[in-house]
Amino acid sequence: MRRNLPISLSSVLGFAVPQFGESARADLARYATTAEELGADSLWVGDRLLTPVQPSVGYAGRDTIPERFRAGLDPFIALAVVAAVTNRVRLGASVFVAPWYAPVQLGRQLTAVDVVSGGRLLPGFGIGWSPEEYSAAGAPFRRRGAQLDELLDALERLWTTNPVTHDGERWSIPTSWVDLKPVQQPRPPIYLGGFTPASLKRIGQRADGWLPAVQVTGARGRAPEFLALQRRTIDDAARTAGRDPSHIHTYVRINVAEGASIEAVAETVRTLATAGYPDAFVDLMYVATDTDEHLRWAERLLAT
Repeated sequence: MRRNLPISLSSVLGFAVPQFGESARADLARYATTAEELGADSLWVGDRLLTPVQPSVGYAGRDTIPERFRAGLDPFIALAVVAAVTNRVRLGASVFVAPWYAPVQLGRQLTAVDVVSGGRLLPGFGIGWSPEEYSAAGAPFRRRGAQLDELLDALERLWTTNPVTHDGERWSIPTSWVDLKPVQQPRPPIYLGGFTPASLKRIGQRADGWLPAVQVTGARGRAPEFLALQRRTIDDAARTAGRDPSHIHTYVRINVAEGASIEAVAETVRTLATAGYPDAFVDLMYVATDTDEHLRWAERLLAT
């Protein structure tokens, strides 16, 4: 797995696939093949279950949830489509809301994607924020961090041992044979999202990679200084756990707000690379609504 290599903008830039809102009806297969031909390094999915009419918690500190989340492709099916029509791009998730899924089911789906793609999966996990989505998934909203830890423990066993057994606080796996393992050995790299102190500490203690996010607005881009502060917390936690912080890779998600320019996005990517974060992917959900519009943005950014 790459570790903060000094490579060019076009060789490390990925994109979130058209998945939400009007883009959910886009031609995903054509998008994926064309994005790969244009030089995209990675293609990413997100995970939203539903959009409550009266949410108890809004999105990203707001009181509401974006209308675009009312329609969304299933992330596992989207990854399978992308895997089937591409040969090179890495296949990322930013992020699966881990406690919604039983470990055996999640492990089987992710193993299948890694196998059919020839070992290109970059699974990212988080704990979400919507009580209503947890209720709909039949998952407890409390102790989400503990549930994530247990799920990661169970995935480790599913991917690296055989027979497999797990006896945890929420999930149990009776001793069973699971012969199909991921192509990537000993397992796919585990990326984690999150920005709270507990989440950053968990990344330092056990993750292979970190999935922070920045936003681009207006005509100029920037790389927020808070990334360095968050990374310091991760690195300190890694050292305390006896781990080498340089082995924790970073993919930065760049959320492009309405009204942002292509030049501002390109400037943000360059600024991130200069700051030590050369691997990034761009989410165009708010500025592109169909396949062609997503591809026009991608082509211009990859040519920058």
